[in-house]
Amino acid sequence: MRKNLDPSQLARDARFVRQTTEQRFEDTRNGTPVARVDADALDVGERARRRMHGIFVGEIQALEGAGRTAFDFDTDQVPFELKLDMARQCWDEARHCEISVKLAEHMGGQLGEYVESTTLFEAACHHDPAFRLAGVNRGLEGLAIDVFTQMREFGRETSDPVLTFCEDYMLADEVTHVNMGSRWLREITKDDKERRKGAIEFQRVVDGLFNFRGLRGEEAEAPIRLARQFRKMAGFTDEEVDDIVEMSRSARQDVAVAEA
Repeated sequence: MRKNLDPSQLARDARFVRQTTEQRFEDTRNGTPVARVDADALDVGERARRRMHGIFVGEIQALEGAGRTAFDFDTDQVPFELKLDMARQCWDEARHCEISVKLAEHMGGQLGEYVESTTLFEAACHHDPAFRLAGVNRGLEGLAIDVFTQMREFGRETSDPVLTFCEDYMLADEVTHVNMGSRWLREITKDDKERRKGAIEFQRVVDGLFNFRGLRGEEAEAPIRLARQFRKMAGFTDEEVDDIVEMSRSARQDVAVAEA
């Protein structure tokens, strides 16, 4: 079995249209770029289906990424216990995939309805496991904490017990996954401050990609709200959350200037 699999080699059936990170702003299936779509122009159901499809894509790539990290590195490169944690995460992500498929059907959507960006798996392809932990477990799984928290609230607001329960269930797992990433990143870089610094910078790059043109924030009207409490439970500091908020604010200002 090959190590360090390229994103183009991910197995998908004919329902899926795959795009790289560079292409992710062009949704050729629906005509409107997903990452630039005006949320106010969509009805609630359409926004929810888009979000749910993105969640499924994230779950299947998180499964694949954790599996690659467990397989790609030998025990002279990472502790065996880290590989066990990645295997445990694979089990969790497999359940999340099944839940997300059922939720998509429950919400009137279907797999392949929107394009699949390979950004998460690309972050899981870094040659350094510390960068994978920072970019995937802390960056993208951190985003999952925010998204699941908000989807859980959406379920409560719409009196949908199925959505509420499922999102709450997956949120608990994501806090665990981010916490594992935080712990192992500290552990495997404890004797190399420059390596840790580089990994954290890689995480900031990943976070920057998912600022959605400044749509992340802590205010109630933010399309994607940062779940500070759960992020802190997962190993984030207040300063790290503040940094994400500031990146989003700067991105929002840049967009306003560009569109003026």
